[in-house]
Amino acid sequence: MKSLAEVIRLGKQLRTIGFDDAPFNHQAGSKVNISGIICTNTRFEGMLWGEAGKDGVDATDVLINMLKPSKFYQQVHAVLLDGIAIGGFNLINLEKLSESLQLPCIAVMRKLPDVTAVKKVLTRFDDAKFRLDTLDAAGEIFTYSSPVSGLENRSFFFQVKGCSVETAGLLLEKVTDTGNVPESLRLAHLIGAAVKTGQSSNSA
Repeated sequence: MKSLAEVIRLGKQLRTIGFDDAPFNHQAGSKVNISGIICTNTRFEGMLWGEAGKDGVDATDVLINMLKPSKFYQQVHAVLLDGIAIGGFNLINLEKLSESLQLPCIAVMRKLPDVTAVKKVLTRFDDAKFRLDTLDAAGEIFTYSSPVSGLENRSFFFQVKGCSVETAGLLLEKVTDTGNVPESLRLAHLIGAAVKTGQSSNSA
């Protein structure tokens, strides 16, 4: 498969999978469902459904085991995540995910997070060092603003492993319909909510 940068340069269609957690029970030890939506550019193509532990440590392996055996794996150019945690504080090891899948992995944020506040919460866990190390390993949070005329106010905040910051920014721009949430992530949020509650949420 061509590199993501080459696919973008050639103007080919881009296939991404967006992972987001569905609404979940906040009781300790409960399970959290994960919606994985595959889009070609901004068109829905398919769906995966998985499960991880609330505040657990299995999120990375769960995502790998959802995508890698699936029929979509060989078709996907990049993995998009709604932040780097599933089900509360079940942190995703972004580098391990990228290396295992051999794909660029991008954790997208709707706004810049309060990292200090997140770290304060993580110190309350028995395995605080492991969680803090996982958080730090995700690396710098980057901001990419669209250079396209008429879209100057569109900005993306993200962490990335497996490709350059510029390539990640270009990808996010091309797979986003409106606003600053890529379509595969937007649909993962809406569909996950609909499956669990019977209706999609008000926002994505």
